[in-house]
Amino acid sequence: MPRYGVCLKVLIAVSCVSAVKAEDGGAATAPQPSEWKLVWSDEFSGETLDNTKWARCQRGTPDWQNTMSGDPRLLRIEDGVLRLLGIANDDKEKDPAPYLTAGITSEGRFAFTYGKVDIRARFRSAQGAWPALWMLGTEGGWPDNGEIDLMEHLNFDEIVYQTVHSKYTLKIDKTGMPKKGGTAKIRRDEWNTYGCEWNENQIVFLVNGEPTHTYPRVPEKGSAQWPFKQPFYFILSMQIGGGWVNGSGPTNPAHYPAWMEIDWIRVWQRTNPVK
Repeated sequence: MPRYGVCLKVLIAVSCVSAVKAEDGGAATAPQPSEWKLVWSDEFSGETLDNTKWARCQRGTPDWQNTMSGDPRLLRIEDGVLRLLGIANDDKEKDPAPYLTAGITSEGRFAFTYGKVDIRARFRSAQGAWPALWMLGTEGGWPDNGEIDLMEHLNFDEIVYQTVHSKYTLKIDKTGMPKKGGTAKIRRDEWNTYGCEWNENQIVFLVNGEPTHTYPRVPEKGSAQWPFKQPFYFILSMQIGGGWVNGSGPTNPAHYPAWMEIDWIRVWQRTNPVK
């Protein structure tokens, strides 16, 4: 795994993270410097997307991907905030998709194994909107490679979903144990911090620094139950429509444009890994 330098700005930001107020979506999101080190981050402080860290998500057949577009209108970086937009398509002769959305991925640019993730984000809710912050394993195809969903939000819900997916959860497990995910209340349309602490034995999901759900490694269930021992990369996606999000009703075009904003993303690793 390549090493990544940390600029002075990021070091300053790390020393100030603990000062973020609870009401600002940053409660308890700062690891203690003696226990953790910052290994990768993006503060979105420039004017354009850092292509050493990210690429635009491409159109694909899965629901989360079937309205992805490279349209430059859909991605903005202003005042240190990344905005990923979803809009009603205004030119179906050029692109037949009813909506157009943006997403970014660190695939091929950054991946890591074990650590702590914090992502500060907010979104403009809309019927049919499905913003998500998530991770995929680098080894093998889905679902064998594993998926860690740090946050998925549907429509106007007051909750988010945090879940793992794998060959085990989707094809092998018939008991629902260990429980693959849960929900957490949020301050909808306000800043919240989403993430996890992940080591060789468990994934602890977090919202605003508070644990919300734990998915453990259960050795007797075999290797398929724990594909989370490999490097994972990020996907930050704004999606409109799909079987899951439209379960409560069809997408409402009058609600768009909608968006997800990301203030920053930070990855930490322990100075002395837990054994």
